[in-house]
Order: sequence, then C-alpha cells, then structure tokens
Amino acid sequence: MDQLSLTFHALADPTRRAILMRLAESDATVNELAEPFDLRLPTISKHLKVLQEASLVSQTREAQRRHCHLEAKALKEVADWVWNYRTHWEESFDRLDAFLSDIAAAGKASKN
Repeated sequence: MDQLSLTFHALADPTRRAILMRLAESDATVNELAEPFDLRLPTISKHLKVLQEASLVSQTREAQRRHCHLEAKALKEVADWVWNYRTHWEESFDRLDAFLSDIAAAGKASKN
C-alpha cells in the first residue's frame, strides 16, 4: 500500500483521529493516550501501530514507558493531496453560481 493510502486508512478510524488530536497538544505515553477511551492497552497499541505504519506517530522508549509523538509530515501530504482538488470544486461551485444566476435572471425577465 502506498504512503497516502496508509495515511487515509489510519485517519479513517475515529479513535485514531482522537489520538492524533491529543498528540497535537503534546507528546504522551501510551497509558496517557488510553485514559480517555474505554479500551484496553493492547487495543490502543494496535491503533498506535497503524498510526506508526502510516508515519503519523513515532515512539521513544524511556525505561518502562513508551512516549508517543505526532509526526505531521504525513498529514501535510494529505493536505496537499486534498488541496489539489480545491480548484476543481471552486470551479464547479462557480459554474453552479453562474447557472443559478442565469435562472434567477430569466425568472425576473419573464415576470416583466
């Protein structure tokens, strides 16, 4: 699977998105990340593994603790990919706006 697909796969899960939002605030241990969820540590670890495979999270080990850190580079790649479609949508909305304006003008002309 290519990097962008791995990233979208990781972002598809709401728990993983919540983990990323938490890590955007500051680094955290696995236990700290697990606290807000009604999930066991092995489940959180599986989510973290998916995030690591997508290069969204890195971990360092300090004694018995694993500290997690957000890696924003993969998120920038997603943002860049989405940004490429912005022009397409803006052009589509501009065409729709022009079409609706033409309909409104035609409606006003027929009333006069």
